[in-house]
Amino acid sequence: MEVDIDIFLKSVRAICPHISDFELSQFASQLTINELKKKAYFLESDTVQAAIGFITKGLVRSFYIDADGNEITVGFYPEGDYATHFASFIKQEPSKYSIQCLEDTTLVCLSLEGMNWIYQQAPVFERYGRLIAGGILTRQQDRIESFIFQSSEERYLDFINNHPGLFNRISISHLCSYLGIERQTLTRIRHKLAHQ
Repeated sequence: MEVDIDIFLKSVRAICPHISDFELSQFASQLTINELKKKAYFLESDTVQAAIGFITKGLVRSFYIDADGNEITVGFYPEGDYATHFASFIKQEPSKYSIQCLEDTTLVCLSLEGMNWIYQQAPVFERYGRLIAGGILTRQQDRIESFIFQSSEERYLDFINNHPGLFNRISISHLCSYLGIERQTLTRIRHKLAHQ
């Protein structure tokens, strides 16, 4: 458990190097550990996200269910990333998304109450919060724009280039769902690229 918290605190210090040891220890006092098995849910749709989770081990995916009952994957989050539906967490409103573990996963969690408490105790953490929120929003915008400005082949190549370590950790069906393409289309793209 302490190892997981240390991993998280190192990531915090990497973003905000001027945080003192005392401020970090205050922050650590607000953290909890959540260990989940493969296929377990960190967040289920129609529930409020009680805590934001930093992944120290494992892999999760975020998805929603469309009008036809299909699971549509919107993101994969490995070690060093956050498992969150940020709007649900900040506004404390039910999420439209679920976050499910694709592997046994360990998360270091911070509740909204804990986050607000640490902002009061050590305002330097507000900068950290803004940077993390900005990163999450930028990633969501990039995903939206990929469907507007990129072909399915470009989305696939972008995924492979930006997430080379994930390809062998996720199923083809989840990847197709994420890319917004049929399995046959992915097979065709991969065949074409293999023969270039």
